[in-house]
Amino acid sequence: MFDSLADRIRADEQVTTSQRYIKWVAVLVISVALFGGLYFGVQFLQL
Repeated sequence: MFDSLADRIRADEQVTTSQRYIKWVAVLVISVALFGGLYFGVQFLQL
């Protein structure tokens, strides 16, 4: 009747390998876009 917190977390973490890869690729793309935008913004301001 009462699940422990560890059991609940383990049940919620049923993520497939492809979902994990998609998440990390999205994080990578967003990071590159963010830092690239900052870099080019600073370069533009130095002109």
